[in-house]
Amino acid sequence: MMHHTLNSDLFSLSAIKNFSRNNGYGFQDATTRMWVTDECKNSFMEMKWKKVHMFIVFKIDEGSQLVTVDKVGGPGKGYDELVASLPTDDCRYAVFDFDFVTIDNWSPSASRIRAKMLYATSKEGLRRALEGIHYDMQATDPTEMGMDVIKDRAK
Repeated sequence: MMHHTLNSDLFSLSAIKNFSRNNGYGFQDATTRMWVTDECKNSFMEMKWKKVHMFIVFKIDEGSQLVTVDKVGGPGKGYDELVASLPTDDCRYAVFDFDFVTIDNWSPSASRIRAKMLYATSKEGLRRALEGIHYDMQATDPTEMGMDVIKDRAK
């Protein structure tokens, strides 16, 4: 079993602004109760500053209520490898290091409704935890996150 370390800060993962104090770990969202692990922030900082990763895929563990790192793509990996690494039947978040950083909310048609809702309401909190995201997108199939779409969004 993998052990997750909680951040000293707790990030809100929905638009609800009703927060409660929770065991000295920071603030907890009263509705989703999602935590972003240190592993997420550390991997993102390694990608952003050290260029150790070209992309990171995050997932929500519904049982533990943690946003965790699912996969990382090393320096030689490209955008096509990121797209190929996304599941066809479940939701994920993904960040890719262009000359700017994007976060994609991947919610394919075949994923469960509950997962789609959970990822949609949790995206803003992850974005706040990962300082330096320039653009965000949502995609339900690979054509909605093609390079042409991203370049157009970045204009």
